[in-house]
Amino acid sequence: MNALAARRRHPAAIAILLMLGLLVTGFVYAAVAPQPAKAETSSAADVAAGKQLFQANCASCHGVNAEGRATGNGDKIAGPALAGVGAAAVDFQMGTGRMPMRAPAVQAPRGEVQFTQEEIDKVGAYIASLAPGPAVPSEEDVDASKGDPAKGGELFRVNCAMCHNFAGSGGALTRGKYAPSLMGVESKHIYEAMETGPQSMPVFNDGNIAPEDKRDVIAFLKSVEDTPQQGGHALGSLGPVTEGWFAWFFGLGILIAAAVWLGQKSA
Repeated sequence: MNALAARRRHPAAIAILLMLGLLVTGFVYAAVAPQPAKAETSSAADVAAGKQLFQANCASCHGVNAEGRATGNGDKIAGPALAGVGAAAVDFQMGTGRMPMRAPAVQAPRGEVQFTQEEIDKVGAYIASLAPGPAVPSEEDVDASKGDPAKGGELFRVNCAMCHNFAGSGGALTRGKYAPSLMGVESKHIYEAMETGPQSMPVFNDGNIAPEDKRDVIAFLKSVEDTPQQGGHALGSLGPVTEGWFAWFFGLGILIAAAVWLGQKSA
């Protein structure tokens, strides 16, 4: 016992205990930490071809090595660094025609797609080779028929409706930005937007919304898209503002016209 007590009082005992504590903490963290972002594996030929496409079409804003580029004003960025955004961000931005951006603006609007899907995949492979990031979802991940629209509706109203409108019709944000309409958007692009958080949108990674829940959200949006408007014209599903405007503009106009007609008739 005396020998054991002497070892506990040894000057190196504290250092050894600290090292053991750090090792145990490291092993526990590795066991319970969230998994890193999915990374896609692509051939070296695809990565090389993607790099050529990137340098020819994207480097003027994002830098030759995707390191980002400033405008020269000091406080503004022409194009952000792309290491870590993953192939999903590339597929979303280029697959919806937002990139390459045609002109500087507060937000990149959806436009005509400038590249084939094969070319987009190669650029995505190059960006994915720079650092791990979200991968393009599989067909099963975005299959709306396997999702639950009711559960997806709840998730959408809690997380998305404040910007995209309760029916996914979009809405205005601050400083000229806006949340685009989600009607007619491909399922994989909806999933990728949740994964990567483009423009002013927050990132909903797998820790926030699980992959199956993202599929439920897609199922809800597709159900809204396919639901017929039994009550007549939806007026963009923008809510009481457009409905009130319609009532005042047309309803009041009809009443005024009727009053004028009746007055002329009586005269």
